[in-house]
Amino acid sequence: MEKSFTLNRQDNGIAVLTMNVPGETMNTLRAEFGPEICEMLAEIKSDASIRGVVIISGKKDSFVAGADISMLDTCATAEDARELSKQGHEVFLALESLSIPVVAAINGACLGGGLELALACHQRVCTDSKKTMLGLPEVQLGLLPGGGGTQRLPRLVGIAKSLDMMLTGKQLRAKQALKLGLVDDVVPESILLQTAVEMALAGARPAKKRKVSMVEKLLEGTPVGRNIIFDQALKQVNKKTQGNYPAPEKIIDCVRQGVTKGMVKGLEVEAQHFGDLVVSSESEALRSIFFATTEMKKETGAGDVSPQSVNKVMVLGGGLMGGGIASVTTTKAKIPVRVKDISETGLSNALAYAYKLLAKGVKRRHMTPAVRDNLMALMTTTTEYKGIKDADMVVEAVFEDLKLKHQMVRDVERECGEHTIFASNTSSLPIKQIAEAAERPENVIGLHYFSPVEKMPLVEVIAHDKTSPQTIATTVAFARKQGKTPIVVKDGAGFYVNRILALYMNEAANLLLEGQSVDHLDKALVKFGFPVGPMTLLDEVGIDVGAKISPILEKELGERFKAPAAFDKLLADDRKGRKNGKGFYQYGAKSKKKLVDESVYGVLGLTPGNGGEPRALAERCVVQMLNEAVRCLEEGIIASPRDGDIGAIFGIGFPPFLGGPFRYMDSLGAKHLVETLKRYQDQFGERFAPCDRLVEMAESGCKFYD
Repeated sequence: MEKSFTLNRQDNGIAVLTMNVPGETMNTLRAEFGPEICEMLAEIKSDASIRGVVIISGKKDSFVAGADISMLDTCATAEDARELSKQGHEVFLALESLSIPVVAAINGACLGGGLELALACHQRVCTDSKKTMLGLPEVQLGLLPGGGGTQRLPRLVGIAKSLDMMLTGKQLRAKQALKLGLVDDVVPESILLQTAVEMALAGARPAKKRKVSMVEKLLEGTPVGRNIIFDQALKQVNKKTQGNYPAPEKIIDCVRQGVTKGMVKGLEVEAQHFGDLVVSSESEALRSIFFATTEMKKETGAGDVSPQSVNKVMVLGGGLMGGGIASVTTTKAKIPVRVKDISETGLSNALAYAYKLLAKGVKRRHMTPAVRDNLMALMTTTTEYKGIKDADMVVEAVFEDLKLKHQMVRDVERECGEHTIFASNTSSLPIKQIAEAAERPENVIGLHYFSPVEKMPLVEVIAHDKTSPQTIATTVAFARKQGKTPIVVKDGAGFYVNRILALYMNEAANLLLEGQSVDHLDKALVKFGFPVGPMTLLDEVGIDVGAKISPILEKELGERFKAPAAFDKLLADDRKGRKNGKGFYQYGAKSKKKLVDESVYGVLGLTPGNGGEPRALAERCVVQMLNEAVRCLEEGIIASPRDGDIGAIFGIGFPPFLGGPFRYMDSLGAKHLVETLKRYQDQFGERFAPCDRLVEMAESGCKFYD
């Protein structure tokens, strides 16, 4: 069996330990590596000629990307997972205990278990490469660093900064890591090994003292101060997670125990908590999302068809959506974009929008002004169809008006090449209807982004019955270049995400009209796990936008999509939400706390109360979404439960710790869900009628996932 670690001795007494996992593009730590690493360490200890060790990767642009997550699925019990953690502790303690200097030479990703390996070394040097990133992102999988990270990181960078890293999963660039004291030096890649060898030859030296503020000294240097840090961290975590994610609280406990009772106790607590988290439903759900998105990156959306290259893009419309689409195309995909709008004002807004986003990158030192300017140079504008003959793709982001979109299709087919793909960013109109105006309907596809484009990770790629596989594959690849997670969905009103969202929002509006207060309703759904409540979401998206979508869905899909009377009353009072500063909440107020605009109750003709039990309010909204998600699967709108879960999580913020609508339904059980829907059906009418597939599953006991 080919080994993953090789030891090469240099004439100067330095041994270079190279990690290079066979057959993989990146190194990951695995349980079976334990004996091999221990064998290497024993060899180093027994050889008196070795004066120091440098640990380096044999992979290009990658140190160690973390532990192999799939090995956690082999853990049948929490105790199995604890043993994995303890094995890691033993190996890293043995490495740390070597009497000779050990230096980690880091280039590329150094994450999770990879950083824990580096932390166990006596010194660390990394390259200034853009691909060099250091972090402990385990919390994003519902876990905590199980290889001693909760103990060694605080001792190196301080309690508050280590908690910030571990509780957010943030990744640091080389200069940030140096400033924090996480690494001892940053050098060009060409001299990485040479520098690491020189550091090892110089002998084990204490880490460079990082700058510590007086506040940090007072807080971290006293028991009272440390308690303040931990208590505040816990308070912030509970506010953010609403008690739905156990990992952050356990991370805080590990650090607290290590700081107050010593590293031995800290490692013991770390292993205990790690085991509990591995078998938790929250971590299982979050890991399923990780595996699903990893799997989707390998798919073209059109079988074995390969995508064509996209070298130039045109965006129709310079509004918020058009400006956002143009921005991610230039900054993420590095593809030249020509923005067309009927007015210079629209074009100026698109340029200003892109510049504002890039300026944030400069301010945060993620890029230089020169890089910003080069990216801005990729975006050009026009009020006419000029300079677009060679566009490989046109993304249309104009108003939701079918006649207008038909005109856009005709214009593009007249002005661009025969190969040019026409992608519509419509949020509700069926793509088949838009393609009716096309001479080349095989080039017409839907590409539905979510607002704000630069933040929302999902796009829906919507193929109508005449869209070619080549068009699908090319559009999916283009979306990935923009940094998006695309799901391919079948054509139909509302597609998938807006369709399931519409019933959820309608039910929230019904609850509002029944007398639930705006903030109580929002808090109920945030407590359930959504990032924002439905009333806040409606203000952000635009009340007018929601009102336009509802009639389209009702016409195409039936009476259950009929919107409550609330929309008409709100629009009659010119309430569009944040965009015009008039909605459910107050805008422009000096108070940091978001306040409800109490006058909205008078507009709706109701007196609010807070009588609803939060869990019951959330259930009534969510079961509508679940039922419609199954209908979408039943009708082939989505290809699989996996796509439905990813679409809901990345598109509308369905609680990730539940794994998505379909995994959540599996945990509830189809029988329980059908009984709940029928209870609401008896109480509120046919809009709650369970779909046929759910009824069949309730009778058979089947699940969406085996």
